[in-house]
Amino acid sequence: MDQSTLQLVILVVLLVLFLLAIIVFVLFSVFMKRKNSLLREQIEAEKRFEKAIAETQIEIREETLRNISWELHDNIGQLLTLAKIKAQNIEGGEEMLEVAETIGTGLNELRALSKSINPEAINGQSLIKSLEMEVARFNRLKFLSAEYELLGDPVVIDSQAEIVLFRIVQEFITNTMKHSKAANLKLSVHFKADSLEIIAHDDGVGFDSEKVVKNGIGLSNIDKRANLINAHVRINSIPGAGTQLKLIYPLD
Repeated sequence: MDQSTLQLVILVVLLVLFLLAIIVFVLFSVFMKRKNSLLREQIEAEKRFEKAIAETQIEIREETLRNISWELHDNIGQLLTLAKIKAQNIEGGEEMLEVAETIGTGLNELRALSKSINPEAINGQSLIKSLEMEVARFNRLKFLSAEYELLGDPVVIDSQAEIVLFRIVQEFITNTMKHSKAANLKLSVHFKADSLEIIAHDDGVGFDSEKVVKNGIGLSNIDKRANLINAHVRINSIPGAGTQLKLIYPLD
């Protein structure tokens, strides 16, 4: 084999190897692209599944609250109304009048509670109004002193998002009353240019945030609700220095 023929063979071999390398590279790139696409689809499917589960759980809770609201209003409310009427008709002087007034106050608070947990009632009014009424209700109960402030120019937001935001704040306030031993609560609602920021802060006993977050105690419901509307929520607490809820909802 002469020199020129040998060079030609070597050139052909190198060309074939080069083409094989290109084919392998293209096939590998297609494989990786397809693999990444399948992974993304799997992650999105898992997110959709988790979101569907969370929505179902929240719908069940809302339906349960709706039924409790009806029971409070229709059954227990009627019983208290009847007791108030009977107390007013009994001749007992000022003492019976005080009993009637106490029953009347309890009836009014029962109706306010019934309205605050009924999704239909909340959906019929703005988030601002719902929060104002909730703060006023807690002040009437005199378990703690609640302060409310509204900052910025309010804008209309999605009605379902309003319910979710209200439930998050409502759950935080309820936990404050049950566990914090707080004397004061401050709720701030701030409409910014691109987001709605809600901050609730109590002066209670507080807790170890890292331990609670690590164990997942008491935060799962709030996190699930926030994720449904793409909101960011954070709870900070220091033992002896109170607890703060910071909730940010993006405004499109």
